[in-house]
Amino acid sequence: MRKKMLLIYNPYAGTSRIKEWLSDIIESFTMAGYDITIRPTLPNKDTSLIVKEYLSKTDYDKIVCSGGDGTLNSVLNGIMISGKDVELGYIPAGTTNDFAYNLGVSKNYKQAVKVVLKGEPFSCDIGSLNGKYFTYVSAFGIFTDASYETMQSTKNMLGRMAYILEGIKRIPNSLKPYTIDLIYHDKVISGDFLLGMITNSESVGGFKGITGNDVKLDDGYFEGIFIRKPKSLIELQELINCLLAGNLDSDLIVSLPIDNLLVRSEESVPWTIDGEFGGEFQEVKIEVKHHAFKIMRKI
Repeated sequence: MRKKMLLIYNPYAGTSRIKEWLSDIIESFTMAGYDITIRPTLPNKDTSLIVKEYLSKTDYDKIVCSGGDGTLNSVLNGIMISGKDVELGYIPAGTTNDFAYNLGVSKNYKQAVKVVLKGEPFSCDIGSLNGKYFTYVSAFGIFTDASYETMQSTKNMLGRMAYILEGIKRIPNSLKPYTIDLIYHDKVISGDFLLGMITNSESVGGFKGITGNDVKLDDGYFEGIFIRKPKSLIELQELINCLLAGNLDSDLIVSLPIDNLLVRSEESVPWTIDGEFGGEFQEVKIEVKHHAFKIMRKI
C-alpha cells in the first residue's frame, strides 16, 4: 500500500529555485512509494490553517515543507494545532535557513530529499509565545525587525548580507531600550534591554555561535539571552567582543535556560517569531514544549 505525503512549498522563498527543483523532488518521492498532495503557499493566506484543514481530512504518513524559516513555522503551527502526530521533512529554500543548519539538512535539495526519505525522525522541542508556536527563535529589540522588513528581492540578491545592511541602516533609530521585567520561576530580573532572544538554535540570522556553544534541540529548554543597554563606549565594546566570541559571561548579558518565562514591559514591544512579525505585546508568556514534534534530520 502506497504511503501518503503532503508537500507544502513556498514558490517565492529565497531565490525561488524551488520552481526549478519541483519536478525532481516529486519524482524522487513518487519513486519512494508516496502518493503526493502538493500545495503552494499563497500570499495573504494562513498556511497553518491550510495544513490543519488537510490534516483534518486525511491521515498523512509524512508532511514535507520547502521554504524558509517562516514557511517552516507556519507548517509546524498547522501540525501542532491539528493535534496530529505526523513526521515532518524539510527542504530548505530560504535566505538563511537557520533551523536546517541545526538538523544537518543541506541547502542542496537532492541531499535534503535524501534526509526526508532516509534520515532519522527526531523528537524536537518547540516554543510558544502567547500561544503561537516558534521553532527556533522569538525576539525583540535591536535589529530583530530586519528579517521581515527587508524586501524579498533584496534577500534574493544579497542573502544574509541583506539582513546586515538592513540592520546597519536602522542603527540610528534602533538603540532604544525597553524597560523589561523578566519573571523567571521565583526570580524577577529587571532592566533596560536592547535585545531579547529565546532561541533553540546554534544559528540566528545566519550567524553562528551567538546563542552559546551547547545548544540541544531536545533537552526541554530554550536559551534565553537578554542584552542590557551599555552605559559607555567601553561597555559597548565589551558587549560586541563577547557576542563575536560567543561568550555570554558579561554583566551586560542575562543568560537563562528557559522552560517558561513571563516578560512584562511598560509599553507594547514588537516581537519576531522565526524571522516574521509576531505582534506587539506588553506581556508575553513563553513556554517550551518538550519533544513536541518529529522532524527528519541527517543521521
